[in-house]
Amino acid sequence: MNEMTTKMRSEIAEQPAALRATLDALLPRVGEVERLARRTRQLLFIARGTSDNAAVYGRYLAEAHAGRLSTLAAPSIATTYRRRLDLDGVLAVALSQSGRTEEIVETLSWAKDCGATTVAVTNGGEGSPLAQAADLALCTLAGEEKAVPATKTYTTQLAALAVLGLGLGADVDPGDLRRVPDAVEKLIAEPGDLEAVVEGLADKPGAVVSGRGLAFSTALELALKLKEACYLHAMGLSYADLLHGPIAVVDADTPAVLVAAGQGPTLAGTVALARRVTEAGAQAFTVGGGTELASASSAALNGPDLPEWVAPLGLIVPGQLLTEALARRLGIDPDAPRGLNKVTQTD
Repeated sequence: MNEMTTKMRSEIAEQPAALRATLDALLPRVGEVERLARRTRQLLFIARGTSDNAAVYGRYLAEAHAGRLSTLAAPSIATTYRRRLDLDGVLAVALSQSGRTEEIVETLSWAKDCGATTVAVTNGGEGSPLAQAADLALCTLAGEEKAVPATKTYTTQLAALAVLGLGLGADVDPGDLRRVPDAVEKLIAEPGDLEAVVEGLADKPGAVVSGRGLAFSTALELALKLKEACYLHAMGLSYADLLHGPIAVVDADTPAVLVAAGQGPTLAGTVALARRVTEAGAQAFTVGGGTELASASSAALNGPDLPEWVAPLGLIVPGQLLTEALARRLGIDPDAPRGLNKVTQTD
């Protein structure tokens, strides 16, 4: 493969610094989140694309560790159907890397008009339309992102959502967040069997990408990256849903990419799924899951040495490196995939 020349690869390398800056800015604001959230009972996440995958992490964190019922919004209820809902007691959290996606800004304003308390998570700064529309803005400090596939803006969004979780009273150790930048730095330097996984996917038309629980967001985001930057027909699924039928598509031409934290209640099921895939004659490439998952794989990418609740901030990084390397292996410019722009507007 060619030497590192892409903006995407450079921005992957900028993530430890972006995460440190974002955590330095947002961790002191946990008290603000706590005060704002006191008058709410449940959460509504508003997002599209990569931000929607980050919202999945926010949902699992809020429900599994803060005991707050959470759901993902359907923005078309606000923007197309224009239906008013009773959102009293709801904390509406809108995510947009640019802070300029009109549909997301409009939906957050709609939520406030329907009675919700509102939070914005954006890399667009305090002056962005989304931040201006919210009661509280958690602005990430990723710096300008030039490559179309989001990398550092995604991981800093996860960091902001982790801070939100602390403000919601999550039963976790806040100190774990301070370990994330170093863990990401180590993964960039030592991603694992990257060449083997790239070669394993290079001649394949598609793949199934699967995880469960807090790692489900990583599976969705990695599948999106493989689709947008490598033009791979990648399907992101919870492994519970995968076992309900879609596993039939996993074969010699459609490998599985399985994602898991190195600890937690979903690890055993992910290991069992990897063994089932390889025993059926298909390839199982893995991300994270420690030595147990790696031993059940065809080739393995490393995961972060982090507790499950913050593991997604690191788990996606080997997937980003895989996407960038695979795109170059296929002769695709990962910085500017066909048909995509940095800011996507939807009606």
